[in-house]
Amino acid sequence: MENKKAYLFDTEDIQGNKIRLEDYKGKKLMVSFFRYASCPFCNLRVQELITRYASLKDQGLNIIVFFESNKESIMKYSGKRQVPFPIIADPDRIIYGKYGVTNSSVWGMIRGLTFRMPTMIRAMRNGHSPGKMEGDKYLLPADFLIGPDLLIENAHFGKDIGDHFSIKEVENWINKG
Repeated sequence: MENKKAYLFDTEDIQGNKIRLEDYKGKKLMVSFFRYASCPFCNLRVQELITRYASLKDQGLNIIVFFESNKESIMKYSGKRQVPFPIIADPDRIIYGKYGVTNSSVWGMIRGLTFRMPTMIRAMRNGHSPGKMEGDKYLLPADFLIGPDLLIENAHFGKDIGDHFSIKEVENWINKG
């Protein structure tokens, strides 16, 4: 998937803003695909991205987030915070498919719940309790680091339900020569 042209989507975020991938030409971008809107792991990661966004933005990174839920569910679970980057609803997983985000794994769910239990507890302590599961409850997340030429430079397909690029990996990519 690396060094391939990123799929050029043209859609709206949950706030009704037009989001076109082409508008990010000349910029560094992380596109993250999450599970359903009430996923505690997903919401903890979104919270982490919100918290770190000012620093990441200062380093030159833009972020776009996708959920496989509808807008109403995203607004209920993820959109209640002030989010400084676009969140896009893709309940039919059309753009997910264009990026090859189709890996569904019962083992990935079990592994995530088992080996990431401290993360799950932290998520729940931060108010991210599991809610309505929409779509494929076994879907694994993915992150794409897209360069200024709109080529995918790095792709990370999660091995479990909480597996993403670390923030350190993202920062290393932003700051590489």
